[in-house]
Amino acid sequence: MRRAGCLILLLLSAAGAGLLQDAIDRAEPGSKLELPAGEYRGNIVIDKPLIIDGLDRRAKIVGDGNGTVVKIRSSYVTLKNLTILGSGSEHQTIDAGVSVKEAEHVTIDNCKIDDCLFGIDLEQVRHSTITRNWIRSKPFDLGLRGDAIRLWYSTDNNISRNHITHSRDMVVWYSHGNVISHNFGEYSRYSLHFMYTGRNDVLYNTYEHNSVGIFFMYSQDTVAIGNVIKSSLGTTGLGIGLKDASNFEIRNNTVIYCARGFYIDRSPYQPDQNNTIAGNRILYNAEGIHFHSLSIANNIEGNIFKGNIENVVDDDQVTLHSVQNRWDGNYWDDYEGFDKDRDGIGDTPYNLFYYADRMWLLNPNVKFFYASPVISIMNFLAKLAPISEPVKLLTDAHPVMFEKDLERVLP
Repeated sequence: MRRAGCLILLLLSAAGAGLLQDAIDRAEPGSKLELPAGEYRGNIVIDKPLIIDGLDRRAKIVGDGNGTVVKIRSSYVTLKNLTILGSGSEHQTIDAGVSVKEAEHVTIDNCKIDDCLFGIDLEQVRHSTITRNWIRSKPFDLGLRGDAIRLWYSTDNNISRNHITHSRDMVVWYSHGNVISHNFGEYSRYSLHFMYTGRNDVLYNTYEHNSVGIFFMYSQDTVAIGNVIKSSLGTTGLGIGLKDASNFEIRNNTVIYCARGFYIDRSPYQPDQNNTIAGNRILYNAEGIHFHSLSIANNIEGNIFKGNIENVVDDDQVTLHSVQNRWDGNYWDDYEGFDKDRDGIGDTPYNLFYYADRMWLLNPNVKFFYASPVISIMNFLAKLAPISEPVKLLTDAHPVMFEKDLERVLP
């Protein structure tokens, strides 16, 4: 034991692997415990300011298969460079790799958390940092796994550069003021799921091969910029979803190869508020934007719609809501107009119609035959000589002619 400024350093040997809790109990507040390579008995509780450093992740804190491996019940605690394994399997007790409650200024950095039902559980946590961690749940079916990172009434935290794989969700409940950035998520259910939240910043994350990319529910005032959502497939597959969500700014994201790129359900929800969906690349999805229920007053501008089977779908067959949104300055790969004055804007508006012959919009099973010669001929004939009056989905008064023109013609 030696002094390093005001910091007491306790260096444990592998021989003391079973005594980690004892060392924590004996350490003075503010001490630093450096753990050499080896296994240390888990289900520990940290109830004072403390730093535990595994140096290179070869120090493993292993739970006994019941409950939570590391419980933090104090502010000013740091865990870094550790491998944390072996939580319990009970959802009702939120068995986790790391549980933090009623604390602030906690740091969990560069840890590997594996074979833990929940990864990191934050409950009433503020001003804390969760960075550069690798997190995987237990090898259960998708719906039986736990959440990789869970925020519950937690505010003003930084969640960044984490790698999440084979978990259930990352969830943000009743929380605001958090920055969630540069994370990578794969092979899970909801990469990122918000419920009843205020302002959060969702920046430059990448989510691939999940059921859902990012879903905002019953929330408001959030910004999502620069995220990439790829290959959200299956019957529930979607890139970015808004349900009862108001005053959102969804800008400069890329949504590609998803069953549904955007899914908008009764958003904006608050009267006299709008959502802005601008500058996004909506590419090669089955559906570019899907409108469900009463979804009006969204500003949809400066986006690229390219390679989607259908750019816009509205599933209300009685009262279409897509037309009641503001569409302006988007690039549409099926626009058939001209630009005689070469200002980068089409000389005529872009209008999108539903034709009665487009059967697959009413019967999803017909999607299998999309782009087949028979369906292609039917769609051509429907446009050439429709058997009924087509229904207008939207009008974009200023369609951009080429993708490269978006930067030139839009502010």
